[in-house]
Amino acid sequence: MKRTVIIVLIAIGIMAIFLKSSLYVVDERLQAVITQFGKPVRTTVVHGLHVKTPFIQDVRYFNKRILNWSGEISDILTRDKENIGVASWARWKIVDPLSFYTSLGIEARGQGLLDEVIESAVKNVVSAYPLKEVLRNSNRKLEYTTKELEVAEETKKVIIKKGRDEITAEILAMARRSLEDRYGIELVDVRIKYINYVAAVIPKIYDRMRSERIRIANKYESEGRREEAEILGTMRKELERIESEGYRTAEETRGQADAEAIKIYAEAYTKAPELYSFLKTLETYKTTISAQTRLILNTDGEYFRYLKGFEKDGGAVEAWTLE
Repeated sequence: MKRTVIIVLIAIGIMAIFLKSSLYVVDERLQAVITQFGKPVRTTVVHGLHVKTPFIQDVRYFNKRILNWSGEISDILTRDKENIGVASWARWKIVDPLSFYTSLGIEARGQGLLDEVIESAVKNVVSAYPLKEVLRNSNRKLEYTTKELEVAEETKKVIIKKGRDEITAEILAMARRSLEDRYGIELVDVRIKYINYVAAVIPKIYDRMRSERIRIANKYESEGRREEAEILGTMRKELERIESEGYRTAEETRGQADAEAIKIYAEAYTKAPELYSFLKTLETYKTTISAQTRLILNTDGEYFRYLKGFEKDGGAVEAWTLE
């Protein structure tokens, strides 16, 4: 009895090993290549449970989904002699697992193949176009922070004939021709993910941008000084006009006052000539005689006329008469 149980267990174990070696499962995300003694004999792309020859056949699985590829930055000289760094990315998938296995074997080698094919296509295509074609996709008017930069862009008269989308499509077509269904790979899409000047050129670009900004700042400063001069000139002109009008008004007023005073004096002289003569003489004394004035006058002089009764103790003027 014990021997029978052992035999049954051994038989079950052998059957389990046989079934395990005969059956394999293909996930819906994968596809399989069946090899016999290392040589591929068939492929399985339908997911589910499948049967193979036990012990002498093996299963190699490959991804059925779309895979990503990301390239490194490579230096490219454009047609207009701009030294730039360009990096691209792509999506690809294995459409013929048998061809892929016989030519490359593993997915890592497929990634390496795309490194060579796509980067070569990017260099060949990008170097055939000026930088503006690689950067821009249309002739859409760009928005700038200053009017001067906008005018400078309009002066260049940039015209985009193809644009970035057509260039990437050309890169994709060239890369596909390089593969030509030899590796069981389908290249789904290729895009440019990074464009910039190389590190050695960037400082010069910044210097050029800085000098452009300084030029714009100097222009604004010059325009400000010009407007300042215009404002100051207008202000001085207006000030001179106001002063001139004020002086004219003052002179007119002074003339009118003098005329009125002369009129009053004339009327007073007509009515009382002695009083007028007395007042005018007093004004003359006031303007010609000070505390330190010494006069030598003739008693018969007109100037001495109103000083005859002048007492020495009552003033600072001394008078002497000539014999």
